[in-house]
Amino acid sequence: MSLLQHGLTPRLKPLSARRSATLSVLDVGTSKVVCLVAELQPVETLATLRGRTHLARIIGIGHQRSLGLKGGAVVDLEAAEGAIRHAVHAAERMAKCEVQSVIVNLSGGRLGSQHFEARVPVRTGPVTGSDVQRVLEAASTHSVSPGRAVLHALPIGYSLDQQSAVVDPSGMIGETLGVDLHVVTSEIATARNLMLAVENCHLRVEAVIATPYASGLSALVDDEAEMGVAVVDMGGGTTSVGVFMGGHLVHVDAVAVGGHHVTMDIARGLSTRVAAAERLKTLYGAAMATASDERDMIAVHGVDEDERDIPHHIPKSQLVRIIRPRVEEVLELVRDRLRNAGFAAQAGRRVVLTGGASQLVGLPEVARRILQGQVRIGRPLGIKGLPEAAKGPAFSAAVGLLVYPQVSHVEHFEPKGQASGMGLASDSYLHRVGRWIRESF
Repeated sequence: MSLLQHGLTPRLKPLSARRSATLSVLDVGTSKVVCLVAELQPVETLATLRGRTHLARIIGIGHQRSLGLKGGAVVDLEAAEGAIRHAVHAAERMAKCEVQSVIVNLSGGRLGSQHFEARVPVRTGPVTGSDVQRVLEAASTHSVSPGRAVLHALPIGYSLDQQSAVVDPSGMIGETLGVDLHVVTSEIATARNLMLAVENCHLRVEAVIATPYASGLSALVDDEAEMGVAVVDMGGGTTSVGVFMGGHLVHVDAVAVGGHHVTMDIARGLSTRVAAAERLKTLYGAAMATASDERDMIAVHGVDEDERDIPHHIPKSQLVRIIRPRVEEVLELVRDRLRNAGFAAQAGRRVVLTGGASQLVGLPEVARRILQGQVRIGRPLGIKGLPEAAKGPAFSAAVGLLVYPQVSHVEHFEPKGQASGMGLASDSYLHRVGRWIRESF
């Protein structure tokens, strides 16, 4: 975890578009831990998923109730390690292979975005790869906020002289090359403790991915990401938002409220156990009322009662009245965060809901009213071998971790005062010689 001393999480090695690979990923959430082992096979361009170079086929899956996490952050290291070990062990047995390294996601740590711009003169003639590298290095010299760790550094647009929104400047002619770099960060302590929990299970962390980015990679088709869309991942302890536009992730945010808070509201409101409240939410919960709710009766056991005791009955409308205010609160927080950040319009009035808490009946209708846009439920796309129970929105982030290696090559970031590669000081003699060789040849 030495990279975290410079505010960086591990960087993933680029995945060759022509080679197959076996990959292991770990979705560590507040309510569940999922380990997937998959074979990635090179594939021709897919119709709606043109950005993908490989097709993933699941060969192993492990699913475990999460322990030791609150709001997407580790609060009990030993309990979190136990849940991770059980999930990984189940995936290993099914895949008949040993998991040595994983790509892991992060939902907590107050995910946030920063944008950095830089401009450099073009040396001679058309823009070359060394010019692009120089402008990315110039953007990377900016320092992120103290106490923050860099998860992603994504170039979301280049400019050449007065021409903006250049997708790829290579080979074009101009005098000044600019870039807009979107940097996704989280609290260093949260990232460090998540990595520690994984590494204590004798696993190497290859990369740490922001959950809304992973969910977007999994659940969005290319046209949605191009036109503008907000991905709202509703997990157990957090609700995170990723805004995609022009095919790029342009904004990330999160609020520490999720499906578990709905469960706790039910447990308090009906004076029942948390496990019973979760069951009531899953079987009968809804985000909006219907005409039959007053007639439909639900059996509820008191917090001090045994399952063999006679339960008391309540109308379903009482359960809906407990659930609805919390759901509306979460969606209003998302709406206000997007408006305050200036990305409400850029999302194009399109919203994709994903994550386990998005499966609540009536949630899309409530979201359409509050977010005032087109809303759909997002599920994992372009994946083979998933069991039927894992094809829903709760597994979008886990599948997105399998997609990430196919797009990770576009990222570029190095800590201020650090050189890429060997970690030499930026003004050292060897670094200057290496840079001269790269730029000259």
